[in-house]
Amino acid sequence: MQKGHLITSEVNMNNYNFGIVGLGVMGRNLLLNMADNGFAVAGLDLDLQQARFLEAQLSEEHRVKVTTQAKEFIMALEKPRAIMLLVPAGKPVDLAMASLVPFLDEGDIIIDGGNSYFADTERRFNELSMLGLHFFGMGISGGESGARRGPSLMPGGDRQAYERLRPIFEAVAAKVNGEPCVEFLGNGSAGNYVKMVHNGIEYGIMQLLAETYDLMKRLYGFDNETIQQTFEEWNRAELNSFLLEITAQILKKKEGDQYLVDLISDWAKSKGTGKWTSQNAMDLQVPVPVIDAAVNMRDMSTYKPERLEAARLLPWNGPGIDQSAEAIIPRLKDALYFAVITTYAQGLAQLTVASETYGYELDLQVVTKVWRGGCIIRAVVLEDFRKAFVNQPGLRNILLDSTIAQKLLDRQASLREVLKDAIANGIPVPAYVNTISYVDAYRSEKLPTNIIQAQRDYFGAHTYERIDQEGIFHTLWD
Repeated sequence: MQKGHLITSEVNMNNYNFGIVGLGVMGRNLLLNMADNGFAVAGLDLDLQQARFLEAQLSEEHRVKVTTQAKEFIMALEKPRAIMLLVPAGKPVDLAMASLVPFLDEGDIIIDGGNSYFADTERRFNELSMLGLHFFGMGISGGESGARRGPSLMPGGDRQAYERLRPIFEAVAAKVNGEPCVEFLGNGSAGNYVKMVHNGIEYGIMQLLAETYDLMKRLYGFDNETIQQTFEEWNRAELNSFLLEITAQILKKKEGDQYLVDLISDWAKSKGTGKWTSQNAMDLQVPVPVIDAAVNMRDMSTYKPERLEAARLLPWNGPGIDQSAEAIIPRLKDALYFAVITTYAQGLAQLTVASETYGYELDLQVVTKVWRGGCIIRAVVLEDFRKAFVNQPGLRNILLDSTIAQKLLDRQASLREVLKDAIANGIPVPAYVNTISYVDAYRSEKLPTNIIQAQRDYFGAHTYERIDQEGIFHTLWD
């Protein structure tokens, strides 16, 4: 075998249904998923070791070609060619595209399956359109196990070209009630945008679970075993979700006599997708305060030396808690349910405005259907959201659905009681606080922003509107 060049299984040209560039964990697992489903797949990676690692996992039933040569990879694919890039976001995507484009023909399709920023996807979509090539930005959620056994796929781009991809994607995607968790979402960069907001919601729910854990441990004094069993029990009912499930599993893990979670640093990291969600929400003037709080708390976690000093300088001894676990746990469950629903509401509201602004033509019934299985934010409540959008296609916020609104009304007293306990005892719960503040603001017929209008006019002559007459006004306040 020539160094740097592998050929596995069939060698006929134009004989492979699909190509994957980047044979790391995600690319390798998705390729194997496709091969398991009967598709002939070609894989390209410039790293010979990655290519050989994939080769070692193939069975005799797989129709797979593995190579480190771009031209050979392209020539192996049936036309119109369909190629997915699973390389790190940013410059690597552009470099991978540049290496492939000279060998492609008009009508061929490139799919970016990474967490690319939606504006980069829009640029690439336009650049390749000028060359007669189709470009898809497709969010993929579910991690390495999802890629292998069934992810949630969020493609956006050219609707007609999607038909070339649909049979493959529907075969490999997760299934809920027999329905594949993939569907064409919208124009241009819609797929990557939906995945970005998915990740923002993910940030919010992860922060809410962390705050719930903190309340149970530091405020209410539950041990790890009780917290773990409580999360596990909650996951059997209306709070059932992937993130709650894995949190319960995390809390079981021990090293010797110690729980592993107690040995893990509180200095959290991120890859930036939550920040992108918050930044773009501000550009669109869509409030997503739970997601904002989650991003801020990951930033706050990095200030560990300062937090240690502040703990010494700014002590607070609260009144403590004198309540039974039987009273606390149902209240916490209601509070978490309320907050999770509100987090989804904020992300879906952002998608509504983004669709109008960027011309995506999103159908949120389809988005919530795709999210029901395979992805990180999958949860049973998504079926409630899907039904709400089916019943009211123009619904701008799920909080305006009467069924969902009633579920929040039934639980809001619990959340307010939990917040009283947390604030009185100095436990930081910014995601929870932002949850109730968002709902209280959203349901307010009148906000105090009339004062802000007047302040802006006072110091900057920015003018204001009135409620008793039409027009734009300015006052000499001094």
